[in-house]
Parts: sequence; structure tokens; C-alpha cells
Amino acid sequence: MSVVIWADGRLHAPQDRIVTGVDHGLTVGDGVFETCAVYDGQAFALTRHLRRLARSAAGLGLPAPDEGAVRDGVAQVLAAAPDAGRVRVTYTGGPGPLGSHRDAPDTQRPVLVVLAGPASRAATSRVVRVPWVRNERSAVAGLKTTSYAENVVALAEAHRRGADEAVLANTVGELCEGTASNVLVERAGELLTPPLSSGCLAGITRELLLEWGAAAGLPVREAAPGELAYAVLEDVLRGTAYLALTGSIRNVSPVVAVDGAPVVAGELVQAAADLFQRRVGDDLDP
Repeated sequence: MSVVIWADGRLHAPQDRIVTGVDHGLTVGDGVFETCAVYDGQAFALTRHLRRLARSAAGLGLPAPDEGAVRDGVAQVLAAAPDAGRVRVTYTGGPGPLGSHRDAPDTQRPVLVVLAGPASRAATSRVVRVPWVRNERSAVAGLKTTSYAENVVALAEAHRRGADEAVLANTVGELCEGTASNVLVERAGELLTPPLSSGCLAGITRELLLEWGAAAGLPVREAAPGELAYAVLEDVLRGTAYLALTGSIRNVSPVVAVDGAPVVAGELVQAAADLFQRRVGDDLDP
């Protein structure tokens, strides 16, 4: 299927010109976005995603997005593309200077674009380690911004090496996240995910798994700062720990290869994946 686009209150064809060449999101990456999976024609966990969109916008210094307009755009693209697998909401600073500075707040004209398109979910994932790191002290740490060049480079390296995701450390050697996923480690009878202090994104799937796992009696928790070193991936290779990725399209995806070497999915990792799949059908806006 092709991509369906909404902007300025109406639907557009993929070839329509929607944003100007001086849009700050295009020239300097001054924008934020969200991606939702779509089930039965409805964006999954849309309220949580919109809450995070607003947090990211505030963190970047953008005006609060109009939630009503976003919901209208989502409804329109999904009505036009009922078989879509994902919805993406992009919110930028709008037309601005060619440099990094912005126009005065009272003259800003933020741009909102909503897309619906295909998506496919793989049951398992293959990852590689890369030499680049997340800066947990960055001004945009934990924000879902359109400044994705670092992720593009890291993911291209993963694909070059036959994997579908790259897993990164932060500047102090802690396990952090993937380019578009959070990570989950099974070790010593627990499931641990890096703390937000590591610089990772506060993923919606990560958030839901922590809530749903606790309610189901699954031993899953956020690790303490420093508890998960990047070197835990050596334990995964040795088979004394296990790894999974979480994300809006992946859901909970057991990792079956690290740096090209096969690894197995742990029992708790598989239980987490099964639990998430069951719970998705209970409520599409949990």
C-alpha cells in the first residue's frame, strides 16, 4: 500500500508539496515525532504517544501540539488507509531561519504532518554492537526528535553486517538502547531494562511491559543506574543472559543473534513477548 498523508486539515497525495524548504525540521532537525502501530484500523496506545509527543515538544522548546488536530489527522489517514500498519505523527518548528536559532515565539508557525503506511513485525530480532554511543547528558536525551542522523548511520552498519538493529552503550559504558528500540535483558531470574538516566527513550512498549508485567507477576523492572553494563552483551553471547528489543512496531521481540552469532531466547523473554501480544488485544488505547 502507498503512504497516506494529512496536513493542514486535509489529506494529500504522496507527491504533494506539504512543507517549505526552510522548514526548521528539514534544515536543522527541529522537530519531534511519534510512531504508533495500527490494529483493526486504530492507532495503538495513541493517548500515551500523544503525551510523549507533548513532552518531547516541550523539551525541544516547541509550542504544545494541538492534540485535537493530531487526533483528527490520525482518524482521517486511517479512514483512508484502513489496512495501514503504522501511523507517524511529525511536528516541526515550521518555517524558520537557515541557522539553528528560531524565530520569536509569537511568530513561529509549527507544522503538523500525519502519515499512515505499511508495517511488518518480525517475530525475532538480530542485533550488532557498534562503536558509537548515546550521550546521556545531551540536551535532547530522552526526547523523540527528528534529528535521527546518528540512528541512520548505526542502523546502516547493522544492515551491512546482516542484522536489523544496532544496540548502543552510553558515554559511561552502560547498556542504553537500540536505534529505534529499547532493550530488555533476562538475567538471574529477572527481566531488566536500562533506566531513563542512561539516556534511553521512555518507550511506550517499555512502559506498558513494566506495567503489564508487574500486574501479571512477571519479574520485570527498571534497572538501577549502573546495574546493566554494556558488557552484559558478552553474557548474552555466552548464554548466561538473554536479550529482547521492545518498540511500537516490534512489540517485544526476542533477540536470536548478536554480532552474527546465534543466541537463544530466554524463558522470561518469551513470556514477556507472549504477555504483550495477549494484552494488546485487550485495549487498543491502554
